Amino acid sequence: MKPSLSLRVSQHLALTPQLQQSIRLLQLSTLELAQEVEQMLGDNPFLEVAQDEAPREEFGIAQADAPASADEDASYSGAASAEPASAEAPNEPEPSPDWEGDGTVEMAPDDGEWGGDAPARTGSSSGDGDEVDATELARSHESLTDHLHRQALSLRLSEVDCAALRFLIESLNDDGYLDEPLESLAQSLAGTEDPEQVDELVHRFTVALGLLQSLEPAGVGARNLAECLALQLRAMDQDEEGDPAVIQAALAICRQPLELLAKRDVRRLAQAAGSSEDVTRAAMALIARLEPRPGRRFADVDRNIIVPDVIVRKTGRGAQQRFSVQLNPDVMPRLRVHDIYAGALRGGRGSEGHQALQQRLQEARWFIKNIQQRFDTILRVSTAIVERQKNFFVHGELAMRPLVLRDIADELGLHESTISRVTTAKYMATPQGTFELKYFFGSGLGTETGGNASSTAVRALIKQFVAAENPHKPLSDSQIADMLKEQGIECARRTVAKYREALKIAPANLRKAL
Repeated sequence: MKPSLSLRVSQHLALTPQLQQSIRLLQLSTLELAQEVEQMLGDNPFLEVAQDEAPREEFGIAQADAPASADEDASYSGAASAEPASAEAPNEPEPSPDWEGDGTVEMAPDDGEWGGDAPARTGSSSGDGDEVDATELARSHESLTDHLHRQALSLRLSEVDCAALRFLIESLNDDGYLDEPLESLAQSLAGTEDPEQVDELVHRFTVALGLLQSLEPAGVGARNLAECLALQLRAMDQDEEGDPAVIQAALAICRQPLELLAKRDVRRLAQAAGSSEDVTRAAMALIARLEPRPGRRFADVDRNIIVPDVIVRKTGRGAQQRFSVQLNPDVMPRLRVHDIYAGALRGGRGSEGHQALQQRLQEARWFIKNIQQRFDTILRVSTAIVERQKNFFVHGELAMRPLVLRDIADELGLHESTISRVTTAKYMATPQGTFELKYFFGSGLGTETGGNASSTAVRALIKQFVAAENPHKPLSDSQIADMLKEQGIECARRTVAKYREALKIAPANLRKAL
């Protein structure tokens, strides 16, 4: 074969490390981003938290700010708020940032307070010492395990019984229930097939279980819901709280299958409890006020805190009413390149290891730029959502419009996958409450006028119909579908059932008061 030369033209997509990092940062939640920033601060010596002002939290927040300097290490001032005054605003081209030098991110968020009819902000940025941050309050709460161990210290127990009680406390789940049978716990602890040793452990655990169930909160250590309710009722009886006849009737109801209680079958429950229907109804009302999860108030609140990424505020009144969209300053890290290290690197060109250090400096600049791009994209998408769903912010979920990812992607000139990443695990604080950005997207159902109704609005209508129904004659899925048709919304019975289950509404036979 003769050697030959040939030319070929082709196109391919290459994901640079910078682009990969940008995509990864975009899909991170607020907590994950904070962890990523903390890790990068520890790994890259060129990256630091800006110390021009006292940082509000671990990652300093930029307040209103000075213009970018004109020297080689100029800073970047990014827009941190937007007000969709017109429909053309979201379509305006974004100004390309001028990145130079140390790449300091300077953000100027509007840190004003909420409007009069809007809920309080999640983050605490006030200087008032009496206000306690929710995260700090969560950390100050003791866990259920610690609470029980502290009570166990006041009991005079032998060393063996104390160890058995401690083992049971450690075996509880987050709700305060003992999931595993005592025999299984004894077998796992013994680690042998000796039946005498297992029986001895079961005996010790039985005694310890009685002690555990006598501790606060009432109901802790129960093996099932019925036992949990019964423990709370017995505690009320011992403390002489409430009518003894009602408490005894409630205890009798708890001994029956809970399906009867779920169906609210007053007649059969009254026969089983041997009491009148009036006393049975009072007992059912008493059971409804009990706590089905004793460990709920000891839950790790820190894990359940939602910090919004975007804040929507109402401005103006009447026809002049508008909604301004701004990034939450509490989640925006204020980073910059370390001036001293960057200057030393410029003065040591040609030295050994200069190339590796130059790469680390470039990584720090990329990281700052990608974080700014992340927040810019979130702000653009949120602004477009607010503009599309303005009726929701005024009238509530009944006014929600159908919206899909493609609509926002086409409007902003982005890909659907980018919109999906932006709306995942990102939250928006609004005058109507705090919602995930994905909440504002929903499919549409056809109407008689040829338009579309949002699935969110349909679910709100179903919830409204069920709330207003006669408890003795609850609405079936077919009846709800007919009522929606009267409103001009074409919705099949199976679709109604799907929406009802998503709303955690029981079927008609379980909602009926017998």
